[in-house]
Amino acid sequence: MLTLAIETSCDETSAAVIRDGREVLSNIISSQIEIHRKFGGVVPEVASRKHIENINQIVQEALDSANVTFKDIDLIGVTQGPGLVGALLIGISTAKALAYGLELPIVGVNHIEGHVCANYIDHKDLEPPFTCLIVSGGHTYLVQVNGYTDYEIVGRTRDDAAGEAFDKVARALGLPYPGGPVIDKLSQSGNKAAVDFPRVMLEPNSYDFSFSGLKTAVLNYLNQLKQKGEEIIVEDVAASFQQSVLDVLVEKSFRLAKERGMDKIVLAGGVAANQGLRTMMEERGKKEGIKIFYPSRVLCTDNAAMIGSAAYFNYMAGKLSDLYLNVEPNLDLI
Repeated sequence: MLTLAIETSCDETSAAVIRDGREVLSNIISSQIEIHRKFGGVVPEVASRKHIENINQIVQEALDSANVTFKDIDLIGVTQGPGLVGALLIGISTAKALAYGLELPIVGVNHIEGHVCANYIDHKDLEPPFTCLIVSGGHTYLVQVNGYTDYEIVGRTRDDAAGEAFDKVARALGLPYPGGPVIDKLSQSGNKAAVDFPRVMLEPNSYDFSFSGLKTAVLNYLNQLKQKGEEIIVEDVAASFQQSVLDVLVEKSFRLAKERGMDKIVLAGGVAANQGLRTMMEERGKKEGIKIFYPSRVLCTDNAAMIGSAAYFNYMAGKLSDLYLNVEPNLDLI
């Protein structure tokens, strides 16, 4: 079964052709990072305009790269939310036009679910149930995945998402956008014990996250050094900050996996590309007999292949949309 998928939730215009939810025939991604970098973050209206300019060409490239035509497609999948409302509208409008013109079924996909399904593409033998840590610029969730379309949210951020905290701290350090990859790289040469930033665990047994206080602690530390005229060792601050985030993410993930009797932890979202997180999870996994899964880096960031996978599994579960499908910028996982 061939799914043509479209993803336009933020600043990547992407289209992909997926076979049976797990095999990528094409995955075309047009990134706008260089455009938004000069603004220090994504400008929604600029993103929407670029999606309009790119979408038709990207869809055609996806078909050509997969060596198929519209006649070969069986299903249309598209990101419904969460995301930027203007950006989402471009993708959904295109997908509905295709579904109508080609008389094909359409599935609106939750972007966060797409991140989870990216793992099914890279790990053909991965099946639920498992514990999943979803970390990106806009979301941080700890989820128990009981089936391909059955999710139980056990924990979530109460303020800043982990990736958002990375970007804000990077900006304070004078680093370019997006900040996560830059901090990850600097951390490899920094002293992660240089600064004792807080590890916010919240209430006993809580699986929720909070990174706003940590971000404030980093900003206060930088301001104190500036006021005293002392040198800021960027690598050490980056490494210490990242370690504080990772300690919380890893600890809560393993606690939930053990509580639920899981032998698999799956990472998803843009921050799943973080080398420090991958290394720490794998080292802890070896000690505790829990296998760690994460997607290739290209599938960690926003892409249509993961949306195509999620659309397929939803279709197989009988979860279809119709041509009244509309965007939901604040769509939750459940």
